[in-house]
Amino acid sequence: MDVKVYTVNGAVAGSSSSIPDWLIRKRAAKGKGKRVAKEHVQGAIELIQGFEFPEASNKIKTTKDGHHAIATGTYKPQTRVWDLDDLNLKFERHSDAENVDFIILSDDWTKIMHLQNDRTIELHTQGGFHYRTRIPRFGRSLAYHFPSCTALFSASGNEIYRLNLEQGRFLSPLVLQDDNVQGVNCIDINSAHHLLAFGVDGNGTVQFWDLRSRSSVGVLQIPTNRLLRPTARSTMPGVDDTDALSIGITALASRSDGLSYAVGTSTGHTLLYDIRSTRPFALKDQGYGLPIRNLTWIEGGRLAGDGMVLSADKKVVKIWDRNFPSSNFVSITPANDLNHIHHVPGSGLFLTANEGIQMGTYYVPALGPAPRWASFLENITEEMEDSTTRSAYEDFKFVERSELKILGLDHLIGTPALKPYMHGYFLSLHLYDTARVIANPFAYAEHREKLVKERMEKMAETRIRAKKGTGTGVGGEEVKVNKALAERIERGLEKERKKEERKKRRGAKGGEDEEAMDVEVDVDAGEREQTPTELEKPTLLNDPRFKDLFLNPEFAVDETTREYALLHPSASGSKQKVRGKTAVEEEEEESERASSAGISEDENESEGDDGEEGGDSDDSSDAGELNKFDPRARPGQKNERAHQAYTRTRQRNRQSNANVNFVPLVPHTSTTNARKAGDKTATFGQRRNGPARGSSHTTTPHTTSKGGKEGAFEMSWVPSSTKDPSRDRGSRKDGNTRKGVEQFGAGMERGGGDRTPVLSDSERTGRSQRRKGMRSGSKNVFRQLG
Repeated sequence: MDVKVYTVNGAVAGSSSSIPDWLIRKRAAKGKGKRVAKEHVQGAIELIQGFEFPEASNKIKTTKDGHHAIATGTYKPQTRVWDLDDLNLKFERHSDAENVDFIILSDDWTKIMHLQNDRTIELHTQGGFHYRTRIPRFGRSLAYHFPSCTALFSASGNEIYRLNLEQGRFLSPLVLQDDNVQGVNCIDINSAHHLLAFGVDGNGTVQFWDLRSRSSVGVLQIPTNRLLRPTARSTMPGVDDTDALSIGITALASRSDGLSYAVGTSTGHTLLYDIRSTRPFALKDQGYGLPIRNLTWIEGGRLAGDGMVLSADKKVVKIWDRNFPSSNFVSITPANDLNHIHHVPGSGLFLTANEGIQMGTYYVPALGPAPRWASFLENITEEMEDSTTRSAYEDFKFVERSELKILGLDHLIGTPALKPYMHGYFLSLHLYDTARVIANPFAYAEHREKLVKERMEKMAETRIRAKKGTGTGVGGEEVKVNKALAERIERGLEKERKKEERKKRRGAKGGEDEEAMDVEVDVDAGEREQTPTELEKPTLLNDPRFKDLFLNPEFAVDETTREYALLHPSASGSKQKVRGKTAVEEEEEESERASSAGISEDENESEGDDGEEGGDSDDSSDAGELNKFDPRARPGQKNERAHQAYTRTRQRNRQSNANVNFVPLVPHTSTTNARKAGDKTATFGQRRNGPARGSSHTTTPHTTSKGGKEGAFEMSWVPSSTKDPSRDRGSRKDGNTRKGVEQFGAGMERGGGDRTPVLSDSERTGRSQRRKGMRSGSKNVFRQLG
């Protein structure tokens, strides 16, 4: 089983280096060496800020309430306390001697007892140092018996010193009655029955004591012959004594059930005992032959279950099942020599004290959840850890119906080989690979050729070459695919640039004419220098995220597909759609079309009449010159053939317009006056000469006209029998005459005094409305007189 181990403090497990930490930091500060930089980066991850000592750390433990971590280290000898809720250093205290071991007397950090290497015992409270005392010999370990408030100290002799904190005095020591006792290395107090266990150095025994009787209740003998490695060399009297090959007990750990014990030896072996038997039921070898530093029982793991044992020497930490000691559940190799390791109860987190500057922290999710103060580790590791469940469609490939036809597997639709899903099917990956090879035997060759081509293009990019003057490019490279899209983007950018230039000109020339400001000046895009704002403005062409859109053929837009036509109906309707032509361009195109048509007819006629003219018309240079002739490019020159063709075109136009009915230039006779005045189709002359609506006298003259040459005509007039009084010059007595006023001439009068004529609104201001019931002069319509 692959168990993940995450290093959340200190150097990564397994990345041991022979370079000291102080030298790594010194060289990393100067920036020398790739190896040093790598070591520095690997050790930069910190779950707890400032989780380190100046030189090395000795012991580390957490308080019972789980809010603080306490560690001792050097140099200078000191004790540091970290607040786990804030994940940073709370305070540090210095001492006179280096610490050997310490215990926490309270549930928090306020009461601590230290065993120093100068035989002193220090008591610390919340305010600081409280009391100091000494023991007769150099101490090796200490323990605290809570029911009796007694502190136990093991030393280099065969005595266990007792200090009663309630009474404030030393009690008589416990003397181990055994031969060859060089010292007591470790003390364990079982939490279930409070039985004391002492690990003896020298004879490889574990002695059990009961404080109520203050006597030994049993001795456990370690199988020395089974643990010692046989030596090939012979022993020499006085030099190689058998006592020198003795085994010492270096670590002890009792399980909470009160029956199981773990015993660590100086040879690197761990033995598991049931207290009711003298024979071990499990044996574990660390493999390095180094003394065991720590033993811990891990209860309630996620995947491990109960009864996991942690054994550690200074090189490796191994966690294994007590029922299967031959295999490791997980193995951790610290970057530095290990001094102590502490398991945070109820979690998968481990804190280590080592010979390096930074202390290590390892998280194993399989052994338990993250602590409450580091719950965010759960979210981080769950995303990184591989799922233990196998996906149902892990070995299947999703294919569409169209791809099935290409592979020739459409006949499998409806069979168990295909599993319908959404708009396609799930197909076995092995079957898919086989069918693809059969359908396209050259798939691998094509793929290999494509990779070779891409690699060659990448190598060609490093060559020195001249710059191409292409207007459109992506990051300095020429557009390879979707050129229409790139040109459309360029046109949009050009419009925006011109618009900004016009705005700038308007701001600079505030009082000038608007027409002068709207003139667009064409500037060559290649010669124009781009401003910094234009260079920084993000577009699809200069954005590296969309580089493949114009360079990678796989991103080419297929304009022939139905999907493209639905999304771009206007573009699909006119594939060759170009910009609209101006009136001048349309006129030039018409003249060129008419000229080419006249030339072709003239050539056909000349070929039938005269062969020489036909030979001249076949001259390709003349035809090309006619098509390419531009009078604006060569002023002062005249194309005779184009002029002749234009003259012939005008003559044909006049002949073709012979059927158009124009209004004849004839006098207005009585027949024309027969049209009603209200006829909208009548001309202005017909309405002008029509009879007045209120007149009772109408003349019906009879006219006859004969057209003459050169536009002249002859007419006769028959006068009417009735007399029009308005035509009598002498009789001017009508309704309009006034008394004392004499009229003469055309609208002239004499006498009557000054009179200001009264003008109507239309006469004063002019006509403001359109004439009704009459033909508008803007209608360009030809009418024929009826």
